[in-house]
Amino acid sequence: MSKEKILKNDKDYVWHPLTQHKTATEPLAISHASGNYLYDFDGNKYFDGISSWYTCSYGHTNPKLTTALKNQVDQLHHVVFAGMTHEPAAMLSEKLIDILPENQQKLFFSENGSTSVEIALKMAFQYHFNRDEKRNVVVALDNGFHGDTFGAMSASSLSVYNGPFEDFFIDVIRIPAPTEENLEQVLDHVASIVKEYDVSSFIYEPLVQGAAAMQLNNAESLCEVINKFQQLGVIAIADEVMTGFGKTGTNFASDQIGAKPDIICLSKALTGGIMPMAITSCTQKIFDAFYDDKLAKGLFHGHTYSGNPLGCAVASAAIDLLTSLDIQQRIQEISNRNKNFANQIENHHKVADVRTIGVILAIDLAIEVERYGNKRNEIFQWFWQRGLFLRPLGKTVYIVPPFTSTKEEMNQVYKTILDFLSNFN
Repeated sequence: MSKEKILKNDKDYVWHPLTQHKTATEPLAISHASGNYLYDFDGNKYFDGISSWYTCSYGHTNPKLTTALKNQVDQLHHVVFAGMTHEPAAMLSEKLIDILPENQQKLFFSENGSTSVEIALKMAFQYHFNRDEKRNVVVALDNGFHGDTFGAMSASSLSVYNGPFEDFFIDVIRIPAPTEENLEQVLDHVASIVKEYDVSSFIYEPLVQGAAAMQLNNAESLCEVINKFQQLGVIAIADEVMTGFGKTGTNFASDQIGAKPDIICLSKALTGGIMPMAITSCTQKIFDAFYDDKLAKGLFHGHTYSGNPLGCAVASAAIDLLTSLDIQQRIQEISNRNKNFANQIENHHKVADVRTIGVILAIDLAIEVERYGNKRNEIFQWFWQRGLFLRPLGKTVYIVPPFTSTKEEMNQVYKTILDFLSNFN
């Protein structure tokens, strides 16, 4: 199909995510992708600086992942996962449990980050319900984002996404992200909330609040808050949809926090961007609350594509890549380069703040930019035109590059950002 036909069909029929179509510019038609680059129909290439929304952590069409997919598709591409099981799910389960925080024991399969959160919230609600306690309140961090289904939206606090739906939300109380300075006040607030309300769970993005412009949180202070909730009988849910699988420098951001969650939400880089898949993991304690002679105490939640063999096979191969010496070294190298670049630009007059963790680098510009306004779109287009695919969050320009990025590629990314700081007005 020609580029012109693709764009015509797109304009006539397609409704894009996070897009106001009346004012949006024409989308860029991508022909193919390979390695760390996207290619358009005119032969231009674009370095994928955000790993296509944090999914393609091993680059595009990675041969180990595509081979796993091709080998599996001729064997078993899908089967009902209720009452059946298969080798890809069994293999993935063992590999994933081996690298998750040691308290995680059971895995529930679904298809995307929002549903992994939805399942986590339902697990927490029913955990208490099965123990003859009705707890209907969730506590979440200010500026959190957990997805677009109703439970996930309820736990989120970005009104640009959620405004029309807030009358339909579950009950959520928000607390500030804990810091060294406010920790005692936050702990007191936690105690008062749990005393006054029937709190089911505390959901948080460990270390990095992605949609909050890559806000970094203090691990020690967050640990204290998680501990406090758990001591008060509240289920701790770590949303690692964005942070999971190496992006913060460890396999999971929770690895850098002393207090371990009861439930973890996983998706995005789980399959390296090859297949839609999500997993909600939990401790044995959570699972045991559903293990009963009474049918109604089971978790009656299901997705048609739960445990899809293709996704399982690719995710298993992705874990092999993640845990390989080569990828672990590359993550560390990108992390070190990000730190060096952050030090280089921290005093630049157009930089209000710069922060980095693992492969994530975020730069707050010293200008006012609406989250999805014209200025932000100008920044977006500026980078596109220079062969770098980024999606700024308002005034925050950030990168989450593939782990397979080379020194030369990262240096070009940094050079392009420096050119932007020098020339963009």
